[in-house]
Amino acid sequence: MSMILRTLFLAVPLLLGGCVVGTLASTAVDVVTLPVKVVSAGVDAATISQSEADQKRGREVRKAEEKAGREARDAAKRCKAAEQRGETCPPPSE
Repeated sequence: MSMILRTLFLAVPLLLGGCVVGTLASTAVDVVTLPVKVVSAGVDAATISQSEADQKRGREVRKAEEKAGREARDAAKRCKAAEQRGETCPPPSE
């Protein structure tokens, strides 16, 4: 029985050696690729793609159109109120 146990104890490290080597290799690859991933993420965060720039410009145009619409409605209200009082429409405010 002791011969079988001795053989088993000697064989176990050899059988598990592949797991350790595979784990070390995987860890080494992770350590090497980590700086590349970090730099890549930083560059991606710092740059704006064309679609992102288009979306930003679209938002700016939409906000400007909304502001112009509000100002036009306000001017129409002021003009209507002035006409009800018998006055002429005030010039548009800038």
